[in-house]
Amino acid sequence: MTIPGKERIKNLQKRLGIVFFDPDLLLQALTHSSYAYEHPEEGAGDNEVLEFLGDSVLGLIVADYFFHLYPQSSEGDLSKFKSLAGSTEFLAQLARKIGLDKFLLLGKGEEKSGGRKKRTILAGSMEALIAAIYLDRGFEEAKAFLFRLLRPFFQKNYSAPKLINNYKSALQEYFQKANLPPPRYRTVRESGPNHDKNFLVEVCLEDVPLARAEGNSKKEAEQRAAEKALESLLGKKLKSLPGKTFVLDDED
Repeated sequence: MTIPGKERIKNLQKRLGIVFFDPDLLLQALTHSSYAYEHPEEGAGDNEVLEFLGDSVLGLIVADYFFHLYPQSSEGDLSKFKSLAGSTEFLAQLARKIGLDKFLLLGKGEEKSGGRKKRTILAGSMEALIAAIYLDRGFEEAKAFLFRLLRPFFQKNYSAPKLINNYKSALQEYFQKANLPPPRYRTVRESGPNHDKNFLVEVCLEDVPLARAEGNSKKEAEQRAAEKALESLLGKKLKSLPGKTFVLDDED
C-alpha cells in the first residue's frame, strides 16, 4: 500500500467513525476501475466486485429500516421507499454528504472529465463502501452506519409519508381533498424552433394564478408549475428528497 493510500484511508476512517481491521478493503472500495487500470503495479483491485455485494447488503438494510420505521405501510409503499433509498441519485447524495468524493482514487482521464461529480461513480463507491464495512466489521456495523445516514431523510411516523414525483396528480388530489375544482393549466408563451421548443405554463385555481414554470414540452412545464404550486401551498410539510422527489408528511 502506498503512503498516499494509507493517509487516504486514515482520514476517511476518522470521518466515518469506523476503524477497519483490514484497511485494504476500504482502499479497494475507493478505487475506481480507471485508477486500477492505470496503476497495475500497485496490484490493487477496483471496487466493482464490492459494488456488486454492496447493492445486496444495501437492499436488505434499507428494507429492514423502512419495515420497522413504517410498520403500517403496504408492500407497495415500502417498495417505493426502498427503491428511492437505493437509487443512484440518493446514494450519490449520501456519498457527497460523508465526503466520499474527496477520497476516491480515479484515473487521470476520469479525473479530468469530472469523475468525482458523476452520480454513477459516487453511487457505486457508496455501495462498495457499504460492502467493505460489512465484510470487515459485520452486518450490524454496516446497518448502524447506513441507519445514521437514512435518519435525517426519513423520520419515524405512525404511517409512511406520501412520496410525490408526479406533481400534476398530487396537486389535483390536493384540490379534490379540499373540495376545490381541478387545477387549470394555461400556456403563456411558446417560443423557439420546432427542434428546441420552450414553453411557459401557468397553473391556476379557477382564475387565480398559482405558479409558472418553463419546460421543453408542455408536459414538462406543467409538471414544474404543479411542483412550484405544491411547494407554495404545502410549505414545510413538503420535504425535498433526491431525484426531484418529495415526501408529504402526515398532518398532526
